[in-house]
Amino acid sequence: MSDAWEWDPSLYSGSAEYYARGRAGYPPELAAAFAAELGLDGSGRLLDVGCGPGSLTLRLAGSFEEAVGLDADADMLGEATRLAAEAGIRNCRWVRRRAEELPAGLGRFRLVTFAQSFHWFDRARVAAAVRGMLEPGGACAHVHATTHEGVEGSVPRAEIAELVRSYLGSVRRAGQGTLPEGTAAGESEIYRAAGFRGPRRFEVPGRDVTRTADDVVAGVFSLSSAAPHLFGDRRAEFEAELRALLHRASPGGTFTERLREIAVDLWLP
Repeated sequence: MSDAWEWDPSLYSGSAEYYARGRAGYPPELAAAFAAELGLDGSGRLLDVGCGPGSLTLRLAGSFEEAVGLDADADMLGEATRLAAEAGIRNCRWVRRRAEELPAGLGRFRLVTFAQSFHWFDRARVAAAVRGMLEPGGACAHVHATTHEGVEGSVPRAEIAELVRSYLGSVRRAGQGTLPEGTAAGESEIYRAAGFRGPRRFEVPGRDVTRTADDVVAGVFSLSSAAPHLFGDRRAEFEAELRALLHRASPGGTFTERLREIAVDLWLP
């Protein structure tokens, strides 16, 4: 990620309503694996940093006394609140702050998670803050997952990407800026520099998911690189072309994809 890129509030503007539908949910097996690896028993507190609409927060909440989801996007937290109520999950708390504001008086946690979020932050600053927020015996988890698309399947991913490029250009968009080199990698060095030990990795196997055309459209709009606001007054035109493309690929309107495995790196202070 270029040092010239700066976060701004429009990064996921308009995406919150599409996120939960457009992205495959984390499977129950992931929560079970966390519980087995860390001996979770319903006690302690969870902090999910960059929680979005609570995709991981809600999946893990049952393993803790309290789960705190932190995000800078008010619309994402609104969706998280709605989804928690629908699921009858009552031990979640939602905090609107940037990760760079941590520790923010939130206290200590048994587990802190980053799921498809760490690359958006001032990583060295956030990692150092999080290390100081862990209780004795606590852990930080970096969740490697791809929930918006599969590694193979019947969704015409290459054609969708080309359609997005035809509207938004060849350089990846992100909020008001661009990411010509993509998002940042090399998180292991960041965690180690902050004083973490590890990682210890566990994995949950990939799985097949079936999606409708509406789900695929929602998945596209859930991306920072194709957030609704980026299309301006051409959004309806883009969606019409996207739906036509999907109809040509599957007149019946259903698609199957194989999701990649989920890998979790556990870092210890």
